[in-house]
Amino acid sequence: MDWLDIKEFLKDTFKYVAFIFLVIFIAVYIVGLQQVVGPSMSPTLDNGNILILDKITYRFKDIERGDVVSLYYADTKYLVKRVVGLPGEKIDLRDGDLYINDRLIEETYIEDDSNVEFSLSSLGYNTIPEDMYFVLGDNRSDSLDSRDPNVGLVSKKDIIGKVRIRLWPINQMKFVR
Repeated sequence: MDWLDIKEFLKDTFKYVAFIFLVIFIAVYIVGLQQVVGPSMSPTLDNGNILILDKITYRFKDIERGDVVSLYYADTKYLVKRVVGLPGEKIDLRDGDLYINDRLIEETYIEDDSNVEFSLSSLGYNTIPEDMYFVLGDNRSDSLDSRDPNVGLVSKKDIIGKVRIRLWPINQMKFVR
């Protein structure tokens, strides 16, 4: 083996190592995959859907009401929910209707949940603190979300990313809103 062979080997090896690091960087910091478990986001998302997450947007942009997000829950579990309450807001659910600061909010993405009742005060807050969010599943009658004290308000640091695309099943691929 001469010097040129060694040089070519090192160049090829460097290319493969750089490619592997690039793929790992993208998977950790830019995009990710998430699977929906359970019916809590129906009718928007269904059990078993595979989603593409955007992990970088919230580093530069604020989380907005209506965003569907993936978040950490109980160290080893993840939830997919919709952000409905932002810092500084008062949240109430009355007869299934969402009230923010005592103003009725129109939600076109949920089915009838006329029996759902909730007040933010039941979690011990008058308003949502800074860098915290109130999240709900679209299927309010069957969802583990911020109404449950075990989940409660979600810290910004616990939000993994914004759900952008339903990837699977392939015949239902679309952007998530």
